[in-house]
Amino acid sequence: MNKKRLYFIDAIRAFAILMMLQGHFIDTLLDVSYRDESKTIFWIWKYFRGITAPTFFTISGLIFSYLLIRAKNNGNLQQRMRKGLNRGLMLIGIGYLLRVPIFKWLIGKFSSYFLIVDVLQCIGISLIIIVIIYKLTLKKTLVFSILMLVLGLSIFLTEPLYRYLEYPNVPVLFSNYLTKANGSVFTILPWLGYMAFGAFISTLFYRYLERPRFKLAIVIGFFVCGLFLIFKSSWLFNQLYYLLNVKLFEDVAYYNYLFIRLGNVLILFSVFYLLEKYIKQPLILRIGQKTLSIYVIHFIVIYGSFTGIGLHQLVGKTLTPWQALIGALTFLTTVCFISFYYARTNAFVYSGIRKIIDKIKRI
Repeated sequence: MNKKRLYFIDAIRAFAILMMLQGHFIDTLLDVSYRDESKTIFWIWKYFRGITAPTFFTISGLIFSYLLIRAKNNGNLQQRMRKGLNRGLMLIGIGYLLRVPIFKWLIGKFSSYFLIVDVLQCIGISLIIIVIIYKLTLKKTLVFSILMLVLGLSIFLTEPLYRYLEYPNVPVLFSNYLTKANGSVFTILPWLGYMAFGAFISTLFYRYLERPRFKLAIVIGFFVCGLFLIFKSSWLFNQLYYLLNVKLFEDVAYYNYLFIRLGNVLILFSVFYLLEKYIKQPLILRIGQKTLSIYVIHFIVIYGSFTGIGLHQLVGKTLTPWQALIGALTFLTTVCFISFYYARTNAFVYSGIRKIIDKIKRI
């Protein structure tokens, strides 16, 4: 067994992707009359659904940066950086491709809807930014670690400044990465912040993983920091506002979803890392390693990519809670089955992209 393999990462990725599948299914198909936040079950479901994206972004930043830093010691850093850039570009391309309305284009109906930005584009851009920053730090892990922490904090602390910004004079292709005014689901800010925090955490694993008591220390650290961010971060920012009279701290304190969600993510990390040997099951690890294909398949089935015909169009918000629950379990099982036995592996896709890029370079 490879002692440096962080199996809990694949388990967290599996958890995040499965939470995303059921979240999208239920949110898309559950009848609106049952969406009552005064009901405990629905409130719990909505709260945990809100953790999914922060978890996925943070764990993506962690695993990519960890492999990037390790590649320096293995002597294949340049290859890993090229792979990161290619992967980032590929994710951006797939993100746009999933929203291309082929049939509408064939009959001459064009719109800018397919230019809206979603999770894949944000992760892709973030990977490219991480590679560039690592290159600019001259591959110094400590400098990279500090920059990632500062970047994450800066993005979260300045969120009130860009929360409602619009860019009417910027082309939609670019402004969609910065504002939701045109329909984008995710924007590079603040989600790059979670990737940055994940990158910072990766440097801790890289530097201290072989220490005898590292696992106990990091589990306790994740848990304590997570609890503090959830229950005390708003109080801290209020205290900073009273002390320094900086309005920004008050704005953060009264709409403190970013740091609270980061606290939730850290709690998840502590639990999964603590229970790593129990959750290191082949099925769980396999799901965690097939997140891209699972995401693409689920997007096609629910939202009708390419054809415009999916569960969203065919069923709509008509299901009762029990129908939604049974449907979600069936949906999870079906998508994972297709991904395991009928979809190409992520490695196969990346290899194909690299071959195409190499041919273009030769030409």
